[in-house]
Amino acid sequence: MRGVISVAVALFILLIGMELWVGTSFADELWVGAATADITPEQPVALDGQRRLRIAREAATPLTATALVLEGRRDGASADVAIIVSCDIVSIREGVVERVRQKIARRLPELDVRKIFLCATHTHTAPVTEEGRYALPPDGVMRPTEYVEWMTDRIAEAVAQGWENRVPGKVSWGQGQAVVARNRRALYAGERAIMYGRTDAPEFRGLESMEDHELEVLFLWNRENQLMATAINIACPAQEVESLSMIHADFWHPVREILRKKYGTNLAVVAMTGAGGDVSPHLMYGHKADERARKLRGVDRLGEIARRIVRGWEEALEVAQMDIREHVALRHLVQEVKLPYRRITAQEAAHAASEAAKYANNPAELWNYRWHLRVVERFERQQAGNEEPFLMELHAIRLGDIALVTNPFELYTDYGIQIKARSPAEQTFVISLAGSGGYLPTERAVRAGGYGAVPQSTPVGPEGGQLLVEVTVEALKTLWQ
Repeated sequence: MRGVISVAVALFILLIGMELWVGTSFADELWVGAATADITPEQPVALDGQRRLRIAREAATPLTATALVLEGRRDGASADVAIIVSCDIVSIREGVVERVRQKIARRLPELDVRKIFLCATHTHTAPVTEEGRYALPPDGVMRPTEYVEWMTDRIAEAVAQGWENRVPGKVSWGQGQAVVARNRRALYAGERAIMYGRTDAPEFRGLESMEDHELEVLFLWNRENQLMATAINIACPAQEVESLSMIHADFWHPVREILRKKYGTNLAVVAMTGAGGDVSPHLMYGHKADERARKLRGVDRLGEIARRIVRGWEEALEVAQMDIREHVALRHLVQEVKLPYRRITAQEAAHAASEAAKYANNPAELWNYRWHLRVVERFERQQAGNEEPFLMELHAIRLGDIALVTNPFELYTDYGIQIKARSPAEQTFVISLAGSGGYLPTERAVRAGGYGAVPQSTPVGPEGGQLLVEVTVEALKTLWQ
């Protein structure tokens, strides 16, 4: 009996020792900084996100870029850093993050600029940031390259402010729920899908996949327990008012307004779009009931969406404020990942060539022409055997017991759920649109076809999507070893 007791005592001491070792060896002193920049253009601009040209000459709301700086210090020295910048634009087009890093490197040479990443809210009422997407008028409209240069100046300034003004801080996290995302791919008899297809048709059989209604929330505090910043991860793009011809931050604007009114005018709100490439805020059915409820509440659709997000945020806060931590592990892994391009069949290439020819001589249809032409060009590279892999930058961050991981795609919800389900973290934030990789559909979506699943929409296909899941999960396991 005495031997059994001795073993039990020894195991208890060992476990306590392990807990203390993990707590002291891997917990860092957290420093936090945040800053917000106004990236609303001062001139007329072309808007991104639709297949037709729209010129915005006024702004219904400001567009913002919000920088969140996290630094872990050990023995007084910086151990690791993560800098997240959320931007009210469609996506982080090629060259944008590189430009920000170049500007930061000149100003803050001590900072590892690889630890900076940008992510987009996917509002379709923000400026174009890539030349050649639309045939723009020769005068009176700000060029995309001009806007990018102007925008990245302000983003770099926000990052610098956040870094230079960082203070000893604390962190907590929680999870709420907000029904915002709606699967937008209507499925019909014969396993055929149409994005935003009619749901009142006799052949309608349902929506293609599920939605993720979890709201992952991060709270950053100063040492006096005053809320400095919050990051909100929701698996839905911000495109409720996507067809407007004016600048608009979509549902994130009323969310920020409500939170700042209730919790401090200087609160930095970092908006993160989760895995929601196959969803949007648009209702696919139930419009009359929704309209009735909104009329009785006295809110429009944006107000209703914001109400749900804020309510879910406050649910998360109730729990998070019970467990605010000053020392946590901060680890940031940056990895280049190679994914295979989606294979193009000869039939798909021929169809794309035929469609491209319809738009070839019409400058007003430049978007549609390039959309189809890219498939033909990919097929030619594929046949010649000189197609390079799709390169993406993966960021995997451990912050205490939670994880944040990035991808550049409009990632379908199923992939995000796979990552969350297999993650070793207590809670996982999947951050999509940290780049410009197009839609990444599932096998089921590719079989059903439709916009968002055809080769024109999807540089990377399901094979690459599954590889992305595996690489992401392995990166997280590395951080939890």
